[in-house]
Amino acid sequence: MASQQLNTVLRVETDREQKASQALDLAQQHLTGQKQKLSSLQQYRLDYLREIQQSGRQGGVDVRNYHQHLQFVGKLDKAIAQQMQMVSQANLVVDQRRRQWLEQQKRRKAVDLLLDKKRAEAMAVANRQEQQMLDEFATQKFLRAKTGY
Repeated sequence: MASQQLNTVLRVETDREQKASQALDLAQQHLTGQKQKLSSLQQYRLDYLREIQQSGRQGGVDVRNYHQHLQFVGKLDKAIAQQMQMVSQANLVVDQRRRQWLEQQKRRKAVDLLLDKKRAEAMAVANRQEQQMLDEFATQKFLRAKTGY
């Protein structure tokens, strides 16, 4: 009966571990997406600055356009800073999910270990009982042979 209850606990802990693993996977995917967005923004900013430089070399940019370009670069910088915060937050979530998964894995392994111990104890009891039966059988056989039955 206790073994059956432990098996139920093991199933529950295993399910929780799988859910924690899935949550970690989702958090890692989200982090990867946030890093890709950051990289895209940084690349876009770099390309935009190169384009401004190219325009300046080809004939110049009037003051008004130059000012608008600088404002746009400022907006890109702000977006990049915000995206960096998103990446940082996503990193924190991944770390938290990883800790939760590792804790759940420990719980599941503890139940698994307890079940193994219970199985080993049951096996030892069964082996002792079998050995006692064999000893009893051998004793009976010996006594019958000695008394002539």
